[in-house]
Amino acid sequence: MLCCMPGVAFVPALLVSWSSAAFIISYVIAVLAGHVEPLVPYISDTGTKPPESGVFGFMINITALLAVITMYIRYLLIEKQNESSHFVRSSCNVFTLCIGWMGCAGMGIVATFQELAVPSVHDIGALVAFGSGVVYITLQSIISYKSCPRWNSHFVCHIRMAISVISCIAFITMIVFASKISMTKIDWTPGEKDYTYHFMSAICEWTVAFGFIFFFLTYIRDFQRFSLRISTEIHED
Repeated sequence: MLCCMPGVAFVPALLVSWSSAAFIISYVIAVLAGHVEPLVPYISDTGTKPPESGVFGFMINITALLAVITMYIRYLLIEKQNESSHFVRSSCNVFTLCIGWMGCAGMGIVATFQELAVPSVHDIGALVAFGSGVVYITLQSIISYKSCPRWNSHFVCHIRMAISVISCIAFITMIVFASKISMTKIDWTPGEKDYTYHFMSAICEWTVAFGFIFFFLTYIRDFQRFSLRISTEIHED
């Protein structure tokens, strides 16, 4: 199905499919192994103990790589559209790409440094991943409005901005509730100390994560109209 998509639409489609599978598979394994409670654990909690830790680390690293590629193609697409429309400064496009790649680097840190093994590094990576990700999709939403209506419909722009606003609110709320948790653990049970803060923070974390997934889903239509061609030149002496 992915190979039949026109242009390079298969790239964001693969990113959305792979990242969704990464979250779901690691969650299912962790729950079946009895390592986390099934009721809204942190995403990182589902990839802390083996065997799910290996699956989580591998799949999230691939997700980060696919996100890097998707963001770069999006950057090239905007540069190409901007040649005729001039709706955004090239420096703004570059800045947005760099912010997005920072988020991908944070994702790699989260996948590499386990939550319980190196909690401080893991938390910094998560903060960078989610924070940069929220800034990236917000900037992309603004760019979409600037390119409207020639390159994007108002409906798509509204969808992207709605996802950005919801993700931003969820990110801030996640930090507020997480800051009130006084312990680091993964085996939470209802009724214990700080469980409510953990529960609300985890809901916000999943909201932000799937906000990113749904945002990249909106790229598929744009990427259908764009193809990459590699040209080679042979010079004779």
